[in-house]
Amino acid sequence: MRAVDTPRIAIVGAGIAGLTVAVSLRRAGIPCEVFEQASFFADAGAGIQISPNGARILHRLGLADTLQKRSSQAWAIETRRWQDDTVLGRTELGPGCVARFGAPYYLIQRADLHRTLVEALPAGTIRQGVVCTHVVEQDNGAVLHFRDGTTVTADLVIGADGIHSVVRRGLIADTPIFSGFTVYRGLVPIDRVPHLFDRPQVLFWLGPGGHVTSYPIVSRQLIHFSAVIASPDWDPKVWSAPGQVADAVAAFQGWTDTVRDLIGAADTVTRWALFDREPTGRWHGQRTVLVGDAAHPMLPFMSQGANQAIEDAATLVTLLVRAGLERDAALQAYQTLRQPRVAEVHRHARIRGRTFHFQDGEQQRQRDAAMPKTEDIGSYEWLYGFDAEQLPLDRAGAVSESPLRR
Repeated sequence: MRAVDTPRIAIVGAGIAGLTVAVSLRRAGIPCEVFEQASFFADAGAGIQISPNGARILHRLGLADTLQKRSSQAWAIETRRWQDDTVLGRTELGPGCVARFGAPYYLIQRADLHRTLVEALPAGTIRQGVVCTHVVEQDNGAVLHFRDGTTVTADLVIGADGIHSVVRRGLIADTPIFSGFTVYRGLVPIDRVPHLFDRPQVLFWLGPGGHVTSYPIVSRQLIHFSAVIASPDWDPKVWSAPGQVADAVAAFQGWTDTVRDLIGAADTVTRWALFDREPTGRWHGQRTVLVGDAAHPMLPFMSQGANQAIEDAATLVTLLVRAGLERDAALQAYQTLRQPRVAEVHRHARIRGRTFHFQDGEQQRQRDAAMPKTEDIGSYEWLYGFDAEQLPLDRAGAVSESPLRR
């Protein structure tokens, strides 16, 4: 029988958000169980950028050595002009980033980060192939209902089930917002474009109606790219569609050969519509709470989706293990503390959805002229220097050092 003061926590979704919550809870001595609809985890997928605000948290979870083996550390983020590769701005990272923010800027394949988190959990923590259809809150617990007719009752359900979250449906009646953009994503063996990266860094090309991001995933000897293009004719009811390399190349007609050669070197591409939601509204009920894309899906133009999910996990678990906070107070404090932070990142992502894609002209020239200053590492202090575990407790209420009370 479990101890009276130890809550049963169920996490819906075994993505980056859910697994980071699970690892954080386990490190705090609080057991949990993760329910994932996929029957297996694919050893593939796109790249992902883990900036210092996310990397510091993962290091504190004991994952630094594994991350360093499975990723590369970015030396810079460089922004270029779409037609001719002219460098517009550069954010120096490398050792200076570690010295300033206490952690590196990692470039890693999503599957490798996922595997790192899975390996940090005890066997049996994750139940796969179980599809949660809805959650019902009751006075004595939250009941998870699964497609196979089974149920599980938990003291707290953490919805980490992404932009299509079924946990969210029990809290908020809203729909995702189509951005007007789609993205082609692909992976290219490094030896097909050996001239592109002499050392690990993130490259952006900005152009009219689109932009391209690329970086190497050294452990896999691959280069990731995301090619975003305005798609006014896209049906917003369609989330993804089969992509063709030739179509992706054609979408960037007139761009520098560097971009077109990179995209054309892929064997396959995927194409996805880009959605977000407003980062406001209810993120919790009596016994349910949302993290990551389930709470606040954002456009990928700040490369912060995974990092904000990791921050969510750190703040939520810190509040759950502090003394003096009942569950209701902990969940309200989580929403109060996280929403302003997420809203600011969300706002910047939407701004980039405009400024990255200016047509050539006066606005574009003003943007380009300002880039040496706006892309200086100091301009990212607010983002990379933020510590999600250092809570302003005068806003959240007094806390102490006991586990969450049921």
